[in-house]
Amino acid sequence: MTRRRHILAAPALAATMAAAAAPAPAAAQPAASGAGRQAPGFFRSKLGGWTLLQVNDGLGRRPDPRQGFVRNAAPAEVEAALRDAFMPLDRLDIQYTVPMLETPRGLVAFDTGTGGHLGETAGRLRDNLRAAGFAPSAVVAVVFTHFHADHVSGLTDAEGKPVFPNAALHVPAPEWNFWNDEGAASRAPEAQRPAFRNVRERFAPYAERLNRFEPGAEVMPGIRSIATHGHTPGHTSYVVENDGERVLILGDVTNRPELFVRHPGWHAVFDMDPVMAEATRRRVLDMAAAERLRIAGYHWPFPALGHVAKDGEGYRWAPASWSPEV
Repeated sequence: MTRRRHILAAPALAATMAAAAAPAPAAAQPAASGAGRQAPGFFRSKLGGWTLLQVNDGLGRRPDPRQGFVRNAAPAEVEAALRDAFMPLDRLDIQYTVPMLETPRGLVAFDTGTGGHLGETAGRLRDNLRAAGFAPSAVVAVVFTHFHADHVSGLTDAEGKPVFPNAALHVPAPEWNFWNDEGAASRAPEAQRPAFRNVRERFAPYAERLNRFEPGAEVMPGIRSIATHGHTPGHTSYVVENDGERVLILGDVTNRPELFVRHPGWHAVFDMDPVMAEATRRRVLDMAAAERLRIAGYHWPFPALGHVAKDGEGYRWAPASWSPEV
């Protein structure tokens, strides 16, 4: 009788255990906190005795990139490049990632992101910087590639106050001279004039802490500037070296690498002098490929690091791999 009772009880016990192990119905589960958002966007890698910290600021979203984004390529050519890279055709997401150096003196940033002034999908820099363990006050220097709004608007908050209260600003002299030239501002197309005003407003709170340098100068120990004009009149890139390791801070020599590394002869709509920008792009990518330089590309997919290699008439982009260790 006892054995029969055990046999009969076994299915009931199994059913009870299975019910206990089964997940609760979806409706009974609490909503996940932060649903719809990714984890904080920062990535560290070593650069000799320093650390290179890539801090994402979000992205800008453009409509159909086949129409007008590349000035000198037919829509069918752009579509083919997008398909080859498994990218959507109806939009183009252009990421913003600010390279920073963790040094014994403090953080050195290259550009400042959008500051949240350019749409809802951007403006994540300060949150991601804090997630990486730093307040904006830890930034002791900002070195600029150029003055387009997505690179300088992060200098000030919504009230016009400085975001980086302890930072000295290092600006390329040709870039500074152009955007502060009243004649250039008066001759600019109407659509470009807000960019001149934006430069003056963003830099104004830092007037006493601004240093201008000429192309080719060593801006700070270990940070050498390279004239990469064309995207803007004074666009500047940097080779950073520490303990024998180097990285190229590219700025906007290229936009998305799937398009402008693969096709260096293509002219992006943002290039102010597209012919000069192309010549610069080819020269810089040749140098990076020959010297096997690691590259930090401002508009490259996060973590916005990788290498380039010569491949036919263009270049092949090899993105950096994520690693759980620095």
